[in-house]
Amino acid sequence: MKVALVHDWLVTHRGGERVLDALCEVLPDADIYTLIHRPGSQSPAIESRRIFTSFLQHIPGIHERYRHFLPLMPRAIESMRLRGDYDVVLSSSHCVAKGLRAPAGLPHLSYVHAPMRYMWDLFDDYFGPGRAGLPVRAAAHAVRPWLRRWDRASAARVDRFVVNSHHVAGKLRRFWDREATVVHPPVDLERFTRLPLEGSGQGGYFLWLGAFAPYKRLDIALEAFRELGAPLWVVGTGQEAARLMSGAPPANIRFLGNVPDDALPALYRDARALIFTPEEDFGITPLEAQACGRPVIAFGRGGALETVNSRTGLFFAEQSPSALAEAVRRFETWEGGFRPEDARSQAGRFSRGAFQQAMLSEVESLLRVARKSTPEARAV
Repeated sequence: MKVALVHDWLVTHRGGERVLDALCEVLPDADIYTLIHRPGSQSPAIESRRIFTSFLQHIPGIHERYRHFLPLMPRAIESMRLRGDYDVVLSSSHCVAKGLRAPAGLPHLSYVHAPMRYMWDLFDDYFGPGRAGLPVRAAAHAVRPWLRRWDRASAARVDRFVVNSHHVAGKLRRFWDREATVVHPPVDLERFTRLPLEGSGQGGYFLWLGAFAPYKRLDIALEAFRELGAPLWVVGTGQEAARLMSGAPPANIRFLGNVPDDALPALYRDARALIFTPEEDFGITPLEAQACGRPVIAFGRGGALETVNSRTGLFFAEQSPSALAEAVRRFETWEGGFRPEDARSQAGRFSRGAFQQAMLSEVESLLRVARKSTPEARAV
């Protein structure tokens, strides 16, 4: 089976790229098509492939400023041409990857992490007052109607959709009028279950981990823990770093920056709980924390409702510092009944192997349907 893998961009290695890595592992002959690629930024499984890029790759400084070129991305992905004979196109899309124009008759399966969230339901989180400068906000409002039309129209080119959560499946129905199968993304459980559960949670701190993107709502956690005075350790960096880290942080809040992957399991294992503030389409970090035997205090919407249960965490109903602070106070009494083995068992439902098997089944199912619909098959 010869597969063309399509991914939005290969600049950082986060949740979407971990999905691509898992696909590469079970599709050893696949080539990769992507808007831009920063060499060396990805796992060996990805870097070892033939990687084809768009015209955006040749823009000076593109790897640092690629978000500024969002209006050009639809044209860039549509301009890419496949350079080989493939059986199927498999796109991994949270922006424009699903918009690649596959040759007529070549089936296209798209694994959608999210529709273009910054043009749909999270527009204000990215471009509302205080989130961006006036010129950027004006430009975003100007291009939003066109990008939404393109996003919906390009979805019609895809033969079958698979999504990472029931939450995202609902978005596809609302925004694109398309149905989708749910296959939860992979969690590298082996890496996070090597440490024993005994002694977990002894670090005394709460942990927030993620990219400093507007919708992640790190600001909620910072404000809540300023009020609480409890220790909060923050892992990550990103586009909002300057704003969120301005001024001297309180003594109880530590910014650790980016942390090497091999240090993350111990950080999770020693935390009292993971603080999860975004409305995430799925969200890998709650499962990584649970695999290490730790509970989650999560905003009660989005993918967290599919990964955290009443035995492994607490929810807060409003994205506000006061609601999070109240949940942390409730945690002080709830924590006594928590069992680390329950958290690890919950995470075990989202293994890498289960994801890979389900995705191979989806690809093979689409190929069977495509072969039955060929003129030769109908003639028989």
